[in-house]
Amino acid sequence: MSAATPSQTAGPYWHLIDFPEWADLLREDGPNAGLAGERILLTGRVTDGDGAPCPDVMVELWQAGPDGEYGGAFHGFGRCATDAEGRFRFVTLRPGPVRGRGNAVQAPHVTLSLFARGLLRQLVTRLYFAGEPLNETDPVLSAAEPERRATLIAQPAGGGEWRLDIRLQGEGETVFLEV
Repeated sequence: MSAATPSQTAGPYWHLIDFPEWADLLREDGPNAGLAGERILLTGRVTDGDGAPCPDVMVELWQAGPDGEYGGAFHGFGRCATDAEGRFRFVTLRPGPVRGRGNAVQAPHVTLSLFARGLLRQLVTRLYFAGEPLNETDPVLSAAEPERRATLIAQPAGGGEWRLDIRLQGEGETVFLEV
């Protein structure tokens, strides 16, 4: 029997495999230890259509480094399980603007993927930063309906913390991307 591929691991019986240290991209024993950049904390809460917390979600983070590059010195992958209240928390460096297709500049952002019981495929969304001037011209953010863009924009919560709550369905549903 061959090894399972990532698309086969959730199967019909979801079991969250969590490595809590992966939520801290700046941990001392990690690949980003000692890298320069603006240290930030990304937090949020995942809720269902009724507003109830989702306690068994795995949130994956993918991001560019402070220089806006993927695959450079910065290792931009993290993973975090939600707690009993549906909360997630990542420690990372604020990403820089990213060059997109045709050299269009994308606003600094973080891509979040959600895996959970009942989802046959992961849900993918983005986290943008409130007050970022490049948000106005970001091609992905601009493609979202204007009245729903706020579901993608993290708000400052003080002390370097940025908060984005994620609603899986219903009123105030987060914008999810087809990838």
